[in-house]
Amino acid sequence: MAKARALDKRRKSIKNIRKITRTMELVATAQFRRAMERSVAADSYTKRIVRLVSDLAKAGLKAEHPLLDERDSKRKAVLFILTANRGMCGGYNSNVLRAGIARLKELRREYEEVELFVSGKRGVSYLKYHGYEIVRVYTQFDDKPTYEEVLVMAEELLNRYKTCEVDRVDVAYSKFLTLSRQVPTAETLLPLSAMTTEVAESDGAVSGLDYEFLPSPESILEEVVPYAFKVKFFKTFLDAAVSEQIARMMAMKAATDNADQMISTLTTTYNRARQSQITNEIIEVISGASALQ
Repeated sequence: MAKARALDKRRKSIKNIRKITRTMELVATAQFRRAMERSVAADSYTKRIVRLVSDLAKAGLKAEHPLLDERDSKRKAVLFILTANRGMCGGYNSNVLRAGIARLKELRREYEEVELFVSGKRGVSYLKYHGYEIVRVYTQFDDKPTYEEVLVMAEELLNRYKTCEVDRVDVAYSKFLTLSRQVPTAETLLPLSAMTTEVAESDGAVSGLDYEFLPSPESILEEVVPYAFKVKFFKTFLDAAVSEQIARMMAMKAATDNADQMISTLTTTYNRARQSQITNEIIEVISGASALQ
C-alpha cells in the first residue's frame, strides 16, 4: 500500500506543477501576442526610416552629420545587453548573454575602455557573478517597454556620442524575425553608417532617387538622423520583449507536455500497483477463510 500511496502523492504533485506551467504558458501567449503586434507594427517603419538615412548618405550631399561618420578614435565604446527580468524562458537569456559577451570581448580588443549597460535582472546577476563590471543597470522593462522610457537612454547616448565622450554604441539582444525564429545578435547602432550599410545589404537595392530638401539638407539630416537611431534603439527593446515571451511560451508548453506524459505514466503504474495490492488482499482473505474451515 505504501508504494501506491507514494505514486499517488507524486502524481498529485506533478498535477499541481502542470497547473502552474499551463497557466504560465497561457499568460506568455497573451503577452506574446501583444508584444508581437507592437514589434510588427514598428518593423516596417523602422526599416523605412533607416533606409531613408541610408539613401541620404549615398545621395552625394555636401552636408554631413556626426552620427554618420566613423571615427578613428578608439577610446571608449558602450555595449547594451538586453535580457529578461525573469527566468523560465528556456535558453533565451543564456543565448543573448553569449552573444553579448562575445561582442564585449571584440570591443575590448579594439577600444581602450568599454562601458557595459545591462537591462534585465537575469543578465545583471549572471554578469556580476562572473566578475563583469556593469556601469548601468535597468530593470524596469518587461513585456511592454515604452518609447518614452527608451527615449531617455537614447538621448543620453546621442549626447555622449555627439560630444565625443563615446566613439561607438553596440547592443546585444534577441532579434525577432518570425514566430519560429529569433536570433541572438549584436549590432552597432552608432555610428549610424554601420546600421545603414546593413539595411542596404539586406535589401539588395540601390537607391537612384533624387531628393529635394526644404528648407536645407542640414536641417533635414539634423532631424532625421537622430530620430532613426531612436527608432532603431526602441525596436531592439520591442524585439527583445516578443522574443522573451515566445521563449517562455515554448518552454512552458514543453514543461506542460512533459507533465502530461509523466502523469499518464504514473497513473498506469499506480493502477497496476493498486491492482496488485487488491489481488494480494483477496488472496489473503481467501486463505484465511480456508484456514478457519
